[in-house]
Amino acid sequence: MATEREQVREPRSGAPYKRNYGSRTRSQSEEHKLVNGSSYRSRNNSSAAQGGRSKRESKRTPVRIIPLGGLNEIGKNMTVFECSNDMFILDCGLAFPDSDMPGVDIVIPDFTYVEGNRDRVRGIVITHGHEDHIGGLAYLLKKINVPVYGTKMTLGLIRGKLEEHDILKQVKLIEVEPRKIVKMGCMAVEFIKVNHSIPGAVGMAIHTPAGIIVHTGDFKVDFSPIDGEIIDLARFGELGSRGVLALMADSTNAERCGFTSSERTVGDSFEKLFHRAQGRRIIIATFSSNVHRVQQVVDQAQRFGRKIAVFGRSMIHVIETAIELGYLNVPKGMIIDIDEMNRYPDEKIVLITTGSQGEPLSALARMAMNSHKKVSITPNDFIIISAKPIPGNEKYVMRVVNELMKSGAEVIYESMYEVHVSGHACQEELKLIQALTKPKFFIPVHGEYKHLVKHAEVARSMGVPEENILIANIGDVIETDGQSMRVVSQVPSGRVMVDGLGVGDVGSIVLRDRKNLAQDGLIIVVIGIERATNTLVAGPDIISRGFVYVRESEELIDEARQVLIKVLQGCSSHDLKEWDTLKAKLRDVLSDFIYEKTKRRPMILPIIMEV
Repeated sequence: MATEREQVREPRSGAPYKRNYGSRTRSQSEEHKLVNGSSYRSRNNSSAAQGGRSKRESKRTPVRIIPLGGLNEIGKNMTVFECSNDMFILDCGLAFPDSDMPGVDIVIPDFTYVEGNRDRVRGIVITHGHEDHIGGLAYLLKKINVPVYGTKMTLGLIRGKLEEHDILKQVKLIEVEPRKIVKMGCMAVEFIKVNHSIPGAVGMAIHTPAGIIVHTGDFKVDFSPIDGEIIDLARFGELGSRGVLALMADSTNAERCGFTSSERTVGDSFEKLFHRAQGRRIIIATFSSNVHRVQQVVDQAQRFGRKIAVFGRSMIHVIETAIELGYLNVPKGMIIDIDEMNRYPDEKIVLITTGSQGEPLSALARMAMNSHKKVSITPNDFIIISAKPIPGNEKYVMRVVNELMKSGAEVIYESMYEVHVSGHACQEELKLIQALTKPKFFIPVHGEYKHLVKHAEVARSMGVPEENILIANIGDVIETDGQSMRVVSQVPSGRVMVDGLGVGDVGSIVLRDRKNLAQDGLIIVVIGIERATNTLVAGPDIISRGFVYVRESEELIDEARQVLIKVLQGCSSHDLKEWDTLKAKLRDVLSDFIYEKTKRRPMILPIIMEV
């Protein structure tokens, strides 16, 4: 299936709207046509710095913004924009399970609202190729079949995911470039180049009848990016001069002062560390999607005459995709097959691997636990963990670091050396976007509640009135007509858990049972009843799993059996006939007895066998 280019227009072409580059102030009566031919009035933003807007400005066709993920949480970013009878979706990501979700593989947004309005959905636009923005896409595309728009690198990563789900041939992927515009019914989406920790990242300017809504996506301001493509601040400024109705901006680093360091600082650190590691094998763990980081490893490996071996399925896939699409420049013959690695001395090898977050099944974790089939850690290894632990992963990362050090390896991680920089904007960069776009309304997105609150404070410091800042929740229906912005209703939202091939079949009750099993274990009570006479003919037998070791707790088990026998002896023939009532009685009595003796509440599962 070939990637298509269609319905895409240049913002300077005049097709979607007219622009006057000679003046920052514009007449409020001037019409700007959208791609589909409908029109809306531009806003005079000359007094935006003072927060002024014309009170006589007429109301416009309302636009609704519906976040279905990415607010008050990290991950599963997804937002629906709708106007009249048209809808489109911005991003569709996943989140990784919390510690209170045993057995769950990933978490995706609730698609109920989108499924119920599938005939109105005009397309899906993607900001970049990170899992928290594309990880849920395959599950959504199994339910609705609409075009997907993204940059070349983003679509390259999406294509691999759709192949895994065997739906690639059914999906229409349309490649776009920055400064292009795609129509979505009565709305139009313009793609704007931003810097992030993955190539091909874009923000969005959403042109609607109510005004322009700017969504930054995940971004930072890097004036010396590895690929040489600087964030398009000029375009953000042009939009601000025309009048931005609302800004939706990345809040991940809103608590951090100053600016985010350039990715090139990591390259400088790598150079020093490669010098320090002379004579030793170098192992570097980083995020598989950070192609710019990998490029800097490649550059240093070439400089020091080392070959590169790649470990980890996701790392191999991303590197192959980046090389194929031209985002990663690797000299021919530099990357060697894993099986060829032993032909070279340690000082001629660099291993690039997954596992920077301490994931138990990752390549680095298996190396640390001496369970990797191809690599054994030795004192001659120099290991660099080039990533910051995601909140909640710190203990897993430190466990891996400790195990690597026990094998005699030298381990460098973020707190020791400048081997990682964030891909998200800090406060001064957030202020810069506020100053350029001069929004009337502000909605902080992408972050936990504390991040959203801090970002709101940044917006207030830039002159956005308190009443024009909206901290929303997932499922909120935010409506604006160009004059006001408010939450008008709610739609179904939340977390849908994916466990193996099951999507949504793990709910709160299943999770509760799993947690109970993990905490207190399971007791199975088996009895046999003759159905013809309703008499007890076998049992009760008690089986324990994860509660106590039966051979060392025979006295407790015998007492429990006697308690159950008394209950069964007190049952009439009618009681033995009502199996549901009998199971409940056995469960309650045994639960009370176990709690009295142990202060624990294992799950109790009575089984009645018909004889």
